[in-house]
Amino acid sequence: MNHHLLFSSRCAVGLRRLLVAHTPTRSPVNSIVQSRSIIAMAKRKRNTVPKPSTPEPVATGPALVNSPEEARELLRRVSARKRRKVVYTEELLGEDEIDGTGEPKDDAGFESPLTELDDDPPVEEEAPKKKRTRRKKNPEPVVYDIPPVETKTSTFKGRLGYACLNTVLRAMKPEPIFCSRTLRIDTILKPEFGMDYCKELGRRNTEDLARLIEWNEQNRIRFLRVSSEMFPFASHDKYGYTLEYAEKELKAAGDLAKKYGHRLTTHPGQFTQLGSPRDVVVDAAIRDLEYHCSMFRYMGLDQDSVMIIHMGGMFGDKQATIERFKEVYRTRLTDEMRARLVLENDEMCYNADDLLPVCEELNIPIVFDYHHNWIYPSELPIPELIERINAIWHRKGIKPKQHLSSPCPGAETVMEKRKHADRCYELPPELPDDMDLMIEAKDKEQAVFHLYRIYNLHPVIHENLRPEKPAKPFPRMLKEEAAAAGTESPSTRRTRKRTKLEEAPGESPYPSTTPYTAVHRLGLRTFDRDTLLTDRWLDTLEVLETGVAEEPKDLEDTADLDEIEGTEDATAGTSTKSTKSPRKKASKRKRAKLEVEESESVKVENLTVVLPVVAVAVEEDATTEAAKPKRLRKKKCAFG
Repeated sequence: MNHHLLFSSRCAVGLRRLLVAHTPTRSPVNSIVQSRSIIAMAKRKRNTVPKPSTPEPVATGPALVNSPEEARELLRRVSARKRRKVVYTEELLGEDEIDGTGEPKDDAGFESPLTELDDDPPVEEEAPKKKRTRRKKNPEPVVYDIPPVETKTSTFKGRLGYACLNTVLRAMKPEPIFCSRTLRIDTILKPEFGMDYCKELGRRNTEDLARLIEWNEQNRIRFLRVSSEMFPFASHDKYGYTLEYAEKELKAAGDLAKKYGHRLTTHPGQFTQLGSPRDVVVDAAIRDLEYHCSMFRYMGLDQDSVMIIHMGGMFGDKQATIERFKEVYRTRLTDEMRARLVLENDEMCYNADDLLPVCEELNIPIVFDYHHNWIYPSELPIPELIERINAIWHRKGIKPKQHLSSPCPGAETVMEKRKHADRCYELPPELPDDMDLMIEAKDKEQAVFHLYRIYNLHPVIHENLRPEKPAKPFPRMLKEEAAAAGTESPSTRRTRKRTKLEEAPGESPYPSTTPYTAVHRLGLRTFDRDTLLTDRWLDTLEVLETGVAEEPKDLEDTADLDEIEGTEDATAGTSTKSTKSPRKKASKRKRAKLEVEESESVKVENLTVVLPVVAVAVEEDATTEAAKPKRLRKKKCAFG
């Protein structure tokens, strides 16, 4: 027992000396408190029954630490317990607590009110968070239900093609394949993008063009219209650039097309109008044609790779527009442009009868469009037209091509008939056997596959077939269904009753002598038609013939826009927009007599229409009108 007491006393003194040597000087009060706590701990340890201990192993080799600070640091690193920080201070013992040898007495420090610190519970380690992983997709391919088709017979042996986009390749994940990546000018102006990013999009489009040609060969489609957006802004006046940087990719795509015997063509947009009266529009059109020519030039394609454009708008005078087109074609186009340029009949302004004399004079081939000819028919029969058109193709040594599309189901008005359906369901009976026929349908290559299956032209790969989507009804049809079901709103019902055309069943609201003019094609409202189609107006219907293509707005051409806006403000009295209801207008026309004063150009949305301005002369006296309430006064107005 005395052996254990002596050992505990010496341990306390040694610990105290160690703390004194390595602890900064503290105040006497703190030193006394610290010394008493140390002695109390030593006393409790002396009273505990010692446990039998195993002999400690003898440490050999270099020491792990050289100072108490290193020891504390080592314990802090290896300990998994969260320890409470305790600041130890030195306590000076009084003379009555130290014996003659300088050692503290056994009972020194027992009056200390401090108690032993409780051990903190070990901190529970948090379980590592599981990484979120995406759900694995079903690797099995989607099996589509492809219904059978009603087969037909045909002697056609030509090529069918589609325009610009492949729906199967465009939907591929994670990297879709398509050739129309583009951007906005705002993106070009950003420092992190710039022109390098714009050109890189063109390079990627060209690389995907080669993949598209390879896919077409595997599916026996050897006729393709190349997207005009292959190189974004390549023909722009300010941000344009040459295609020399992508010469390698273009040559690879062209060599692949020549290897498989594919025909590639282009169709510049509706803004490419060589007959426009504005020089800025003509300049932009010529730059666009040069861009398409350079693309075919770097691809190394022959004369069969043509560029199809429309004559464009009529700009108030069809014959003057044709003369401007002739002048630009003869004087401003290069030989390469004239060798590749062809015209197409449209459904609004220039039918095949209008283009045929011009094309025979200038030796320009015509792409005959069956859908457009159905909407705006020519007087000549189709077989005679095709014979004269093909003669121009053969004189220039180019293989003829035609366009085919179908109207959407339920189309009645001209604007509804213009919309292309998803697929075509039959070939035209006048179609020559050896013809390149471009299918202009929403389902692209699926429309070609559909005709392949109907006429058994080529075998198809079943994995590449997709089912046809149901046709979307026109808004007019939805309103009629709602009216029949009694679910339309009261305001819609009132509007429908006001504007409903009253005609006898089986009769047309137009006289039999009415030519095919803009009265029908522009879709004028009912009460406007009734007024225009009187005996007095039948002689002026031809004036309504006008162009419909919207001209491009150049970035720097702001003076013309401001001038146009000022003209519109000055002629606000002749605007076609009005807040009056059709019923009030009809009643006003009954009491008014029409007088033709002058013809004036009126801008209606994107159309430039030349309309006779009709002034409504009110029978009431001006003084009588001034006495009436404001809402009942009859104001002079112009109707168009």
